[in-house]
Amino acid sequence: MRALRLALALASSAAACVSAPRAAPRSSIRAIVVRLRPGDDLKRELDALARREGLDAASVATCVGSVERVTLRYADRHEGAVLEGRREIVSLVGTLSARGSHLHVAVSDGEGRTVGGHLLEGSRVYTTAEVVVLAFPELRYGYEVDPTYNYHELVVRPR
Repeated sequence: MRALRLALALASSAAACVSAPRAAPRSSIRAIVVRLRPGDDLKRELDALARREGLDAASVATCVGSVERVTLRYADRHEGAVLEGRREIVSLVGTLSARGSHLHVAVSDGEGRTVGGHLLEGSRVYTTAEVVVLAFPELRYGYEVDPTYNYHELVVRPR
């Protein structure tokens, strides 16, 4: 129950994600809980879930599980890195919609060494991945170029 309250609190702040000084759009929340199976591609399955559910705006609230291979992109790098071997998923967060996702993952090895970055396709579930996705039915995510760095950044609008 405590974890659910925390997830809902995080979702409330995620629903208010807009650039200041605009008023923050609000939305109700619909929870979607999925279990991914061994061999599933973590990112590909979450993107497929967003398309199947017709999600315009959602957030990954939590994920526990393991991978036998993780593909991620480190900060300030253009190419992905593939790490082979069994690892625990210690965090998976990000934004999700039928038009795309922006997900970050942190995984730890058997010695507790942890590494993280931008989740890419090619990350294969080992035993399970139990994912809680919070959908915001009254919102729509979009991406626009932010002139600060010329990256496409999240814009949240009422639906």
